[in-house]
Amino acid sequence: MFDRKEKLRSIIYIIIIFILILSAHPAHAYIGPGAGFAFISSFFVIFLTFVLAFFSILVWPLRFLYRSVKRKKNKPPHVNRVVVLGLDGLSPEIVDNMMKNGSLPNFALLKEKGYYSPLKTTNPPISPVAWSSFQTGVNPAKHNIFDFLGRDPKAYLPILSFSRIEKPQRSLEVGKYRIPLSKPRISLLRKSKTFWSILGENGISSAVLRVPVTFPPEKFPGFMLSAMGAPDLKGTQGTFTYYTTRNDSSPNHTGGVQIQVERKGNRIKSYIPGPENPFLKEPQEMKIPFTLDLMPHRNEAKIRVNGKYVHLKKGDYSDWLKFYFRALPGVKINGIARLLIRRMEPDFDMYLTPINIDPAKPAMPISHPFIYSIYLSNLIGNYATLGEAEDTWALNEKVINEEEFLNQCYTIYSEREKMFFQAFKKTKKGVCVCVFDTSDRIQHMFWKPPEDSHPRIEKKDSHYPVVIEELYRTMDDLLGKVLSKLEKKDILFVLSDHGIKSFRRCFNLNTWLNKHGYLSLKDNKKEEGEFFANVDWEKTRAYGVGMAGIYINQKGREAKGIVDSGQAKKRLKKELQDKLTGLMDQENGKVAILRVYDTEEIYSGPYRENGPDLIIGCNDGYRVSWESVMGKQGGSVFEDNNKRWQADHCVDSSLVPGVLFCSRKLKVQGPEIIDLAPTVLSLFGIMPPTFMDGKVMKVLG
Repeated sequence: MFDRKEKLRSIIYIIIIFILILSAHPAHAYIGPGAGFAFISSFFVIFLTFVLAFFSILVWPLRFLYRSVKRKKNKPPHVNRVVVLGLDGLSPEIVDNMMKNGSLPNFALLKEKGYYSPLKTTNPPISPVAWSSFQTGVNPAKHNIFDFLGRDPKAYLPILSFSRIEKPQRSLEVGKYRIPLSKPRISLLRKSKTFWSILGENGISSAVLRVPVTFPPEKFPGFMLSAMGAPDLKGTQGTFTYYTTRNDSSPNHTGGVQIQVERKGNRIKSYIPGPENPFLKEPQEMKIPFTLDLMPHRNEAKIRVNGKYVHLKKGDYSDWLKFYFRALPGVKINGIARLLIRRMEPDFDMYLTPINIDPAKPAMPISHPFIYSIYLSNLIGNYATLGEAEDTWALNEKVINEEEFLNQCYTIYSEREKMFFQAFKKTKKGVCVCVFDTSDRIQHMFWKPPEDSHPRIEKKDSHYPVVIEELYRTMDDLLGKVLSKLEKKDILFVLSDHGIKSFRRCFNLNTWLNKHGYLSLKDNKKEEGEFFANVDWEKTRAYGVGMAGIYINQKGREAKGIVDSGQAKKRLKKELQDKLTGLMDQENGKVAILRVYDTEEIYSGPYRENGPDLIIGCNDGYRVSWESVMGKQGGSVFEDNNKRWQADHCVDSSLVPGVLFCSRKLKVQGPEIIDLAPTVLSLFGIMPPTFMDGKVMKVLG
């Protein structure tokens, strides 16, 4: 944990920031993701946080004494500081090849002086599942995260697996307004205990930055900035806005909205679409009008929004711009976004990133303590707060191009690097964890096998695109900076949650289930809409939700279940396993499905029934289709993946191990991602709890 001098300095910083906020800013509405639920004013939140912070200062000597006494029960720590550098999606295949040819000198050095191995990931090898196991040291049936999406067994609807928002229970209606009298509830659906919570119980503080599945942020002795799961200001996982004068462009975009604008001379008037007003009985989208004056001869423009003028340059992203939406007189909801004018003549096109929660005036808790995001914004300026901030859908939908996407990714990467090294410097003792997801996002969008040569991004003599090689060298440079700052009693772990494989063909699981009589539609319909529209549940025995899961329509669990939970369910699962394992794609003669796993055999824990009954293990080149993920079937079982998203890791887990490096030698056979949590605890002399599935990796030297 921080030493006393650092702790006192941090407390002073927090008090100063609170005073500045309380004296300088009006109230800001506190809203929830989803339908714009009304929250209490963030002024009141900040006031309460200040009271709690002040109280914690008063009781700190007692807490310190208690933790000191408690810590005596543990063995002496072996280290002062553990640093964990998460590089999402880093592939051992590429790391090995680039280390051999000398392109990754810092990784090679770490391997030589310390330890390196492929790292067994979770099943399925999906980021929220793997990073949840990293945090807790347990299998999915104990932490309750099985996919990006789960399902509501009562409504048969896909739901976000990370968090749940519940409306305020009490409100007062006055005319057209609805005034909340209680708070909504934001729940983190990830269960079990994180290793940083256990460390905190033993008097050891942690700084945890942008680890997936940490929204809403949990309370523990330390600092946290949330990541995957944190919504944008509209309550979605990222909704961009695209402005255009062209009539021939499609108005429908996955992951975003398009606004048609009219140009009069060199002036365009439009609006910024925001969240729904949480204080109205009938939901209504809040809007901020703007005026844009174009100067084509200078490739520049000037936008007037929220009473301020900002200069924009064609082809360049703006800095983070602050937007505030007026919900009530004196009540504002703040967000930040970046603008990019892509074309001025003959047509006008402009891209607006998803509106992120403003870290300096957060409309909901995105950090612990609440003040931490504000503290960071004062140190490094504005930064992305959206859980998955790199806008892959904008590139998928051709709203931005490759260079514009990469520019966005590396800007976010630079922000992450600044906050990481700030936390690294402040953490004199304890744990500092930071996950960089730039590596995952770029590989998804730029992975190309050798046969798919692309002149601009592909070397003729290389197995990997230039963009990906540059990405890995950037990660190597980051590692070099970390190694230069390590001290004698520090230990560094570098890991990825999974690797990456090609995604060329889509497998529509729900179409296959329909064609083979397991999923039935009403009135002999040939195609269902999204979210299982037109499914006849009274005749359906199995259905697919998410990236890899099959659910049995089980009696007593699903609302209209028809399959008994005993032998009938076992026989059905075995039947599906036999038919799907080794399934061939007849168009190219390749095996599409390597294995199908029964979760009763691979999971153990109290939340197993919340997850799928079977998990699909796709072959390299295949993934469950975009439509099937959202509960839609129709058309062919197999089809080409025509999205720009040309790589994935939602395949058989044996194909996509992650990587593990350590600055010390390790004695371990077959390291797994669940081993990190118990190993970090043991380094501080803490016996890992018996519920953890991971093993302690013995550190040598």
